[in-house]
Formats: sequence, structure tokens, C-alpha cells
Amino acid sequence: MAKKQFKAESKRLLDLMINSIYTHKEIFLRELISNASDAEDKLAYRALTDDSVDVVRGDLKITIVPEKETRMLTVSDNGVGMSREELESNLGTIARSGSGQFKAELPEDSAAEIDVIGQFGVGFYSAFMVADRITVISRAWGSEEAWMWQSAGADGYTLTACEKETPGTDVIMHIKEDAEDEDYSKFLDPRQLQSLVKKYSDYIRYPIVMELEDYRQKERPADAGDDSQPEWETVKEWKTVNSMVPLWQRQRAEVKPEEYNAFYKEKFGDWQDPLTVIHTSAEGVVTYKAMLYIPSQTPYDFYTREYQKGLQLYSSGVMIMEKCPDLLPDCFRFVKGVVDSPDFSLNISREILQHDRQLKVIATALEKKIKSELLKLQKDDREKYESFWNAFGTQLKYGVASDYGLKKDLLQDLLLFWSSSENANTTLAAYKDRMPQDQPFVYYACGESVERIAKLPQVERILERGYEILYCTEDVDDFVMKALRELDGKPFKSVTEEDALPQTEEEKKAAGEKAEAEKSVLEAVKEALGDQVSDVRASTILKSGACCLSADGPVSIEMEKYMSKVEGGQKMKADRVLELNLDSEPFAALKRAAEAGQSEKVAQYAQLLYGQALLLAGLPLEDPAAYAELICKLMV
Repeated sequence: MAKKQFKAESKRLLDLMINSIYTHKEIFLRELISNASDAEDKLAYRALTDDSVDVVRGDLKITIVPEKETRMLTVSDNGVGMSREELESNLGTIARSGSGQFKAELPEDSAAEIDVIGQFGVGFYSAFMVADRITVISRAWGSEEAWMWQSAGADGYTLTACEKETPGTDVIMHIKEDAEDEDYSKFLDPRQLQSLVKKYSDYIRYPIVMELEDYRQKERPADAGDDSQPEWETVKEWKTVNSMVPLWQRQRAEVKPEEYNAFYKEKFGDWQDPLTVIHTSAEGVVTYKAMLYIPSQTPYDFYTREYQKGLQLYSSGVMIMEKCPDLLPDCFRFVKGVVDSPDFSLNISREILQHDRQLKVIATALEKKIKSELLKLQKDDREKYESFWNAFGTQLKYGVASDYGLKKDLLQDLLLFWSSSENANTTLAAYKDRMPQDQPFVYYACGESVERIAKLPQVERILERGYEILYCTEDVDDFVMKALRELDGKPFKSVTEEDALPQTEEEKKAAGEKAEAEKSVLEAVKEALGDQVSDVRASTILKSGACCLSADGPVSIEMEKYMSKVEGGQKMKADRVLELNLDSEPFAALKRAAEAGQSEKVAQYAQLLYGQALLLAGLPLEDPAAYAELICKLMV
């Protein structure tokens, strides 16, 4: 028969289909299996609506047969098959989908119930990525005629009558020879094919069968001695290589914990059981099923650039994306799992998701569900939640601090901080419930450890008032508190801020008079320190400590410390303020030196107190050797 040209399309379009639409060549198997599954669906639907179609659904299957010697790969189904006209219509016109046409012709109430995968009419041609010629043999159900479609690519196709014993379709590919940079032979390896089926088509609803080699121990002869070694033989057996029914399609009550755990370990390569699983679904405007996991430990590469967030995305049981980042906010990037929905709008290759309303609706719903499940864990199993917090608490904090606090309302209730009064982690809600009515702020203090924070001189007077302090030991904590801003109307306040303890008018007046009386001493210290500090003030918060460091302006001491550690980050420096306790013995010694006109000693005392304030704040001494020498000099 004379060769026919493809209708309505040019060689350039077919070249585009083969070389540009699909990212990975292995996708071709997913596309062919999806088409075969659609053919099975169509026949199953006919059996439901036409009594003359005596098909048993359990007999429907998809068969994959590789032949290394001839470099042939066959994907067969025993579905509805195609007539001559359907072959020419569906395969002779690129971008025409038989599945799409089938669904379009259904009654409106039935179309919503019938789930066919291939609706773009281009998936079949992906086989040309790995095959240099393709033969399709098909026999329509109810017909005795079979037809053979053959093509070597864009130069056209032939269509001839042939013989086929049973209805269905065989797609027979001659796999290309290996090239310098392409290993096409792997698509003839049964184990490789089995792996691709598990990856992309594991949840196709019909059995996908292959003949696989296995090793079996030979029967031991009756006269074999006790020291005889076992003998093994290679056998070939037809096996179903897909799971068919996804775990997430089952009711949660029907799934055992060990099944959840086994799925997680196999799918996501973790050796430990997950901390918890979130099995959820929704129907309505958008229909989806999801199975999400919270890992029990931080992945080794979690805080590296190589780590990729994202959920596995399925459309009607066929994997579309290995990692879909748009379904998870960055603050929940540690979550692993799968989402399956028939409502996703996919592009022509089914590899890329169109950014549409359905995607955003699902992402928002999952975000809320993750939060609610974590809150439930926090309430019902605090020990397990603490384990989660140790693994991923820092990530939640970064989620609060990033994007100008965009996610603070989502994450605020999930945060934990060490409590000065409880001597344990506390939630912000629990802190708020314990606050005395007269407490003006939600107090926090930053430092390298709980022990070091507890010894900060600024902490003493606040604790004496009966106010609870949140001890923050991570670099990001100061940014978190500034992003949160307030808790039910109570502002967050660092104990290092000058106005951490508000004063009454009488207290302000008395402090002002006292500071004014010591103005000359404070000015002498400021002059001695020069541009090392922006100001020297009388402290309103110190009780027994001699000095401390605070900051003026938007950059706090903690921000300066954090930015100094960030590689390539913008270097920030706070406007440092040295606060002195006018009631302390060191200040009395400083005052005596000033009144005696001992300017050199005043300068030495000023440097000594400034160095002490730096150390208490966790900042490095600018010249440790000079500071050590100064201490020794003052001891003599």
C-alpha cells in the first residue's frame, strides 16, 4: 500500500513532538501504558452499558514484551481495539486523541465518571524518541478484521490489513541502536522496564505483566549427601509488576501503620519510620487524595542548595511529576508524600503542571491540613511533637522570618521556645495564659545557650518582677520575634532594649535627675570610647550587673551577630550603646577616677567595661591581646 502523509501536520511538528515536548525519553513507556489503560477502560465501560459485550474486567491486562536479540519492544492490551478508520484518524493525525473523542461523545452525566488519561493525542508519538520504526496492530472489539499501521517517523505511514487472533492493540517498537551519548538498550532490559513501570505507572488499575527471570533452588536429589551444596536454576515467570491500587485510594481505617511505614520507606528512601502520616482527601470544586509524611529526622541534605522540596504528583494514578514544589510552602518543605487528582490542568506532555486555580486550592488546603495535624500532635503527643520540633523547628522559624512575616499567622501556634519559668519548651499560647495582667511585653532574650542567657545582667530585674522570659538560642530567633511583632496585642520585647522595663513618671524623673548628676562621668566614658559606641547611658534595667550593651536604630545586636555569620551576606553593624549601672561599685570607681582628674584611668576603666559588655552580649573583643594586657595592668 502506498505511504500516506500525516494529516494537517508537518515534519517539523513531528520533530518537535519527538525532540522537544518530553524532558526524559523514558516517559514514552508511561504514555503507551496510559493509552493501553484507556483502551481497557473503554471496553470495560462498554461491558457496563452493552449486554452483548461479555467482558470480565478481571481478564483485562497490559503486557510488555522486550526482545533483546531483535531489539523489539511490544506493549499490548486486550482492550477495545481500533478499526481501520480509527487507526487512520487517531494515528494519522497528530494531536488527535481517541480518548478525548471518546469522552466528548459520552453523555454529560457519564463523562464526569469516566476517567481516561490520554486526552492530548500526542503521547503515542513519544515512542519515536526511542524507536526508529513503529508497528501498531489493532483489532476492534466485535470485528473480525485487523489492521496494521506502520511508520518510521515524519515521512508518513502505511495502513494494511492483517491477522490478529484477539481484539486489542499491539504497539511494536524497533528500539534505536545505542549512540555515543544514548543508551537505548536499557529499554530492552526487563528489570529497567519494571523499574519504569513502578516509577510512573504503578497505580494503573489493570495488571501490567512481564516475563521476568528469577532464581530458584533445584529440588535436592533423594540420594544427596548431607554435605551436598544446593543448586540453583534460572526460571522465567509471568509476573504482575504494578501495584494497581494506590495506598492513598484506600480508607484510612483500612490501612495498617506498617503499610504506611513500608510505603514511605520504599517511596522516599528513608530507613526510619516516619514521625506521622497525614491521609486526607477532598471532593467538590477540586477533588484530590493525598498521603503526606512528616519524617522523623532531618534529611542529611535538608539545609543545602541541593535539597528539593515537593510532593509526588499523580493524575488518575499516573505519576506526572517526581517533585511538585508548588503544592508545599517553603516552611513545610520537609513534608514528603503524594497527591493524586483528576482535576489538574496538564500541559501537552503531561510533564508540566499548568499554574491554575485548582493547584492553588489544593496547595492551600494541604497547608491548612499540615498545620492542623501538627497542632493535634502538639496537643495529644507532646513528646513526639518535641521530636518533630528538634528536627524541623528551625525550618518553621525561618518560615516566620522570611517574606516579611507572610506566614507568621500560619506558623505562630506551632513555635516552641524555652521558658524561664517552666524550664521547658513552651508555646506562645501557653506563655500568654501565664502572663500577669500588668506585664507590658512578651519578653525574650537571645544567646548561645539557655545557661548563658540566664546569666545576662538584663534578665535579673525582669525575672525579679515575676515576668517570664523566652530564651532564644538560635541565630534566626531575633528575626522571628520582629516578624511576629506582637502576641494578642502585647509587643515582643528583647530584654536588651533600653525600654524593656517601662518606668512610671516618678521613676523617670528620679532616673533623669540621677543621670544628669553623673552626666560628666558618662560623657568622659563616651569620649574615651570614641566611635566604638554611639552613646553611653545610665541603665534603667540593670540590678547587680555593672554594664550591658544595647543598640539604637533598626539593627539589633543579634542581627549584627547573625549577619556576620552569613556567607556573602550584607554586613550590618548595630549602633552600640554602653549602658552603665550607676549604683554599681565599678561605676563608683569610675566616678572617683573622673573626679580626681585621672583621665588615663577613666579611659582604662571605660575600655574594661566596654569589653565586659561585648563578652556578655556574645560579641568578639576587637583586640583580645590589648584587653588581656589592660586587665593585668589594672591588677598591679
